[in-house]
Amino acid sequence: MAEKVLTANRLGDGIAVWLDASGRWTERLQDAFVARHAEAIAAIEEAGRKAFASNAVLDVNVIEVEELDGLLRPLRLRERIRAEGPTIAYADGHGFADPDFIAA
Repeated sequence: MAEKVLTANRLGDGIAVWLDASGRWTERLQDAFVARHAEAIAAIEEAGRKAFASNAVLDVNVIEVEELDGLLRPLRLRERIRAEGPTIAYADGHGFADPDFIAA
């Protein structure tokens, strides 16, 4: 089973956030709680439903991640962009360029 985390957008400002182990929303993917079995996935899904219902977040999704060299990395490009920024590196250092990504 793939490792999963819960992500959403904070309602107040739209910033991408991830659920951490204490049940709080963090702006850092690396601080996210990683669900590694069915019961943990069900628990984060329920936490997401409750947070959405209470208008804390929107666009709540459980996403697959992989752990490489101790760092979490979303499997889907959309989620990598949400976590790390645009797929091109800007002069000011924002964004990332993924040499392993080849556009289809």
